[in-house]
Amino acid sequence: MENIKFIDGGVCAAKGFQATGFEAGIKAGHSGKKDMAMIYSDAPCKAAGTFTSNLVKAAPVKWDKKIVTESEDVRAVLVNSGVANACTGLKGIECCEKLAAKVADVAGIDQNAVLICSTGVIGAQLPLDVMNIGVEKLYPTLEATKQGALLAAEAIMTTDTVSKQVAVKTQIGGKEVNIGGMCKGSGMIHINMCTMLGFITTDAAISKVMLQKALSEVIPDTFNMVSVDGDTSTNDTVLLLANGLAGNDVITEENDDYRQFKSALYAVCEGLAKKIASDGEGATKLFEVKVINADTKSNAIGLAKSIVTSTLTKAAVFGNDANWGRILCAMGYSGIVFNPEKVDLYFESVQGKIKIVEDGVATDYSEEEATSILKQKEVTCIADVKMGDVDAVAWGCDLTYDYVKINADYRS
Repeated sequence: MENIKFIDGGVCAAKGFQATGFEAGIKAGHSGKKDMAMIYSDAPCKAAGTFTSNLVKAAPVKWDKKIVTESEDVRAVLVNSGVANACTGLKGIECCEKLAAKVADVAGIDQNAVLICSTGVIGAQLPLDVMNIGVEKLYPTLEATKQGALLAAEAIMTTDTVSKQVAVKTQIGGKEVNIGGMCKGSGMIHINMCTMLGFITTDAAISKVMLQKALSEVIPDTFNMVSVDGDTSTNDTVLLLANGLAGNDVITEENDDYRQFKSALYAVCEGLAKKIASDGEGATKLFEVKVINADTKSNAIGLAKSIVTSTLTKAAVFGNDANWGRILCAMGYSGIVFNPEKVDLYFESVQGKIKIVEDGVATDYSEEEATSILKQKEVTCIADVKMGDVDAVAWGCDLTYDYVKINADYRS
């Protein structure tokens, strides 16, 4: 991508954004882990969002969809981990309203300019008294710094083992524009949004319509191409805020400025998506699947998704086993029509690249070389279906013993 440079700073990389996070005491047993975060913009923001495809939607998802759709401007995002506020009835919605009112009161902004997000155990009610105190402590400690962004990124983690941040800068209309983001997600992760929360900030000047258009066009090829375990959550949310402080001419149409903005947004979303996949619960590897030379985009996507979500393939990747039959099998039950006798399969990593199947039949490859390639932290499977010129990429991880251990006692 042209003129896009990765930088530090996460959600504070863009001008006018502050963030922080700390331990409020939401998580069971006062775990010592941060569990509340806030993002705040010095200037009003246009807001865009995408949300879970699960029919069961958490209260904050319902609240945020309403705010993104109906509010002209947004100023703050309040996030908690430990309790999902999902399947909590009317009380769950009331908690969102009360928390938004609390943020509005403390920050001196409108209640309808506050977005609320939650992640954690489903079915539990939010400890509103604890969180109200948390809001009072968070707001005065907001920082427009890398440290503030890191504290916020750490506070939204659940079973994540590392915080996840990406930021870039680019030039739009002769002005420097920054886009930064953070996300959380490790388990209950599946294509079409995952147990993932994503927060992206930018100082670009762009209309609300074009902001939503850009996010909606980027999500299908980034966050929606991630799968860890086949479960789609009740709380999946990606929010994008733009405060216009970069000073570029407002993007109101699909011109070169819009395309440059979308390219930079794609870089941030792809980076965050890959961080989620590589930090899947119990994972030891990032497993990338590239389907190349398909006839249509939908077919390329369908095949890539089928491979990356195959339990047997994920287990083989964990075991460094070039069990290519599992890959062809996963392609075969994808529902996509292709010719198995024309498929070439490769494995690739920093250790090299090896062709293991040609025209549907095993090559005379070295098992030792294949194992060496599969032992790396990032492994790619390439499936060439020789049907056309369309490609797709999906990201997942290996399936390990630790995944079961983590999820067997998640609540305890």
